[in-house]
Amino acid sequence: MGQAVAIIGTGQTECGKRTDVSYPELIYEAVGRAFEDSGLSPEDIEAVVSGSMPPAMEGVANPHLYWVDAMGAAGKPLIRTATCGSTGMSLAHTGFYHVASGLFDLVLVVGAEKMYEGDPQGTMATVAEPFFQRPFLAGAPGIFSLQSNEWAHRYGLEEERVRMAAAQLSVRNHTDAFLNPYAHIKVKITVEDVVKSRVIAYPVRILDVCPGSDGACAMIMASERMVKKLGVKPAWIRGVGYSGEEAFFGEGDKVVWQSAILAAKRAYKQAGITNPRNELDVAEVYNPFTFQEMLFYECFGFCDFGHGCELVENGVVMKGGDLPCDPSGGTLCTNPIGATGLQRTAEAALQVTNKAGDHQIPGANTGLAHAMGGLDQFNGVMIISNSL
Repeated sequence: MGQAVAIIGTGQTECGKRTDVSYPELIYEAVGRAFEDSGLSPEDIEAVVSGSMPPAMEGVANPHLYWVDAMGAAGKPLIRTATCGSTGMSLAHTGFYHVASGLFDLVLVVGAEKMYEGDPQGTMATVAEPFFQRPFLAGAPGIFSLQSNEWAHRYGLEEERVRMAAAQLSVRNHTDAFLNPYAHIKVKITVEDVVKSRVIAYPVRILDVCPGSDGACAMIMASERMVKKLGVKPAWIRGVGYSGEEAFFGEGDKVVWQSAILAAKRAYKQAGITNPRNELDVAEVYNPFTFQEMLFYECFGFCDFGHGCELVENGVVMKGGDLPCDPSGGTLCTNPIGATGLQRTAEAALQVTNKAGDHQIPGANTGLAHAMGGLDQFNGVMIISNSL
């Protein structure tokens, strides 16, 4: 895996409709907090990795050049990474390989989005192949409603059971978001509120769907040599896995989802994990839709296929359960797309270093971070721990 890599600083912004700052100012906010957390300064950084959604979302071509001063990247190697929803995890992987390769000892990684300034749904609708898929899929909710229905049908899951499990996840995430100072959507809701909320694309309802958010996330990655030199408390990256598959939605199995399965298996193998349900203490699962979160439980080996609902019903994935998921409120409550996967990584790092504040999971030593993207064909996983 090359030299060992650690996360030694993270910074996030308050997310939502951030009309109080420009795009570079938003990024400066996250970057400044990452430097404050690590005790470093921009002069210490050797390279910068940055990214966001496709430029059509930003309204600015090559937005990483727009952010150079805000990131302190002038005169340094700078790379842009963009894979739609999985951009944040792709950024984390890019930064990881920058350091693991031995090329750099200190790398700044930045993900951001200002979705209220653009047309996110319009942009998402253009990601699909234009002649057949674009008119049919109608953006992200259309894609994931098909996946949700296929999952329930494949395993003969009763509609009411799946509906109630999804509603419980919605309540869990929206409740947990109150304890995350950076979360966007913080509303008190009940299972009944979710079940009665309006349908977006059946069976997905408005309270099953993530928002569009303005926000940014930054982190600093360091080599083992630099960690020892600085004497900081690190979150070690123990394993990484990334996988992609067919771009045409109808060609792949989105239930026994190979890119998600392979990404997790590759990360587990590097980290030496053989029983994720028992060996992970917390998981930040990318959950833009409640139904999809349960499907990921199955693909990641938290349970057998067709049994994702049971983890919700038995409280396994709730706070106090064997494997609490998304204690930050997750993507369901905060979704600045270019930063969202990086937020999952930052949150896992905060958990294993006992720095997550009010949403800390006691005794969290090893965590999983995940993001999904492209046109529903990319999945990336990172295993993060407080020890090598």
